[in-house]
Amino acid sequence: MSTNGTGVVIAESSTPLPEGVRLPIYLDNHATTPLDPRVLEAMMPYLTNIFGNAASRNHSFGWEAEKAVEKAREQVAKLIGATAKEVIFTSGATESNNLALKGIAEMYRERGNHIITQVTEHKAVLDTCKKLEKQGYRVTYLPVGADGLIDLEDLKRAIDDKTILVSIMYANNEIGVIQPVREIGAICKEKGVLFHTDAVQAVGKIPVDVQKDNIDVLSLSGHKLYGPKGVGALYVRRRNPRVQISEQINGGGHERGMRSGTLNVPGIVGLGAACEIALNEMDAEAKREKELRDYLKHKLESALDYVHVNGNMEHHLPGNLNMSFVYVEGESLLMGINDVAVSSGSACTSATLEPSYVLKALGLGDDVAHSSIRFGLGRFNTKAEVDYVADKIIDVVKKLRELSPLYEMVKEGIDLSKIEWAAH
Repeated sequence: MSTNGTGVVIAESSTPLPEGVRLPIYLDNHATTPLDPRVLEAMMPYLTNIFGNAASRNHSFGWEAEKAVEKAREQVAKLIGATAKEVIFTSGATESNNLALKGIAEMYRERGNHIITQVTEHKAVLDTCKKLEKQGYRVTYLPVGADGLIDLEDLKRAIDDKTILVSIMYANNEIGVIQPVREIGAICKEKGVLFHTDAVQAVGKIPVDVQKDNIDVLSLSGHKLYGPKGVGALYVRRRNPRVQISEQINGGGHERGMRSGTLNVPGIVGLGAACEIALNEMDAEAKREKELRDYLKHKLESALDYVHVNGNMEHHLPGNLNMSFVYVEGESLLMGINDVAVSSGSACTSATLEPSYVLKALGLGDDVAHSSIRFGLGRFNTKAEVDYVADKIIDVVKKLRELSPLYEMVKEGIDLSKIEWAAH
């Protein structure tokens, strides 16, 4: 055993590694992305010499910090088709989601108490909705089909005269499915209901335009698009309609009174730089990631039987691949590929062995859900790494299935549904 210089223990192999491959390999870019060196370069002055408080407006130290924040605000806004005054900086998407849902619920309480979301949302939305339910709000959780998409007719039927907000994520963090956001926004606009989207996995990966998509409020996070952790933003529409949000953190009235607290200037600068890079390179990057994703998918499907892709692949993030390897226990598979960073569920729920609630919402049984792996390809992954990972997965799956009596029975043509299993 040895380490890779970062404290990560990796297994030594007697087989020479392919050229261009260093272990461990990171394929979990939906959990977090590495900081782009260009982003770090932009941040460094604000971590050292330019250390002023952006709210200190009576000397040059504060002026320089404020100037950097406003530049970043422009960079974020440009990426999503907004204006700079519509961008509020936060500590990340969880805070943005909380501010959006709680702030709108409180501000529009006299209009109604009904909120609509979906069962496959991130916990930052689902848990916030559960909290609001305890405060007397009514929440409708829309189901999804086997492909992970909501039914727009379900949404239309769910909206009533007390509905004040619809919150549907842009792209799912586990299965990569992209919801019909533009159509959802149009429905909300027609009904006079505000539309919020958790766009953490979408912004910087695919084109997002708050005007064309009819989005009123949008959450995003720096560390999902090669920026720093601990910084995010909330887009809040100012016109047609003007959205009002009750502050959830009280203090000095920063960020136009919506989010008090000293601004994280280095983080905000990094978020801005990451957004500018994404705007310039997104199309080429998406094309490359999709090619790698499809190559990985084809290689695994060609070598293994009883593999299942989870989620609609037509409306899908370019770098996401969620696959179930039936008759293989997911945790055993992860242990067998311990030199590869992937996920068996969303990063925020990976501490539990419960099957993914997102996969179960698609109709998958516990055993199939447990056998799923989420691959998150990103900016710095290479074809050589994908080849290594695919070969490793194929080898480990085949070895684990050799130990599986269920797999052997299926291969022999035995119908497992007709076997009476003894109770545990």
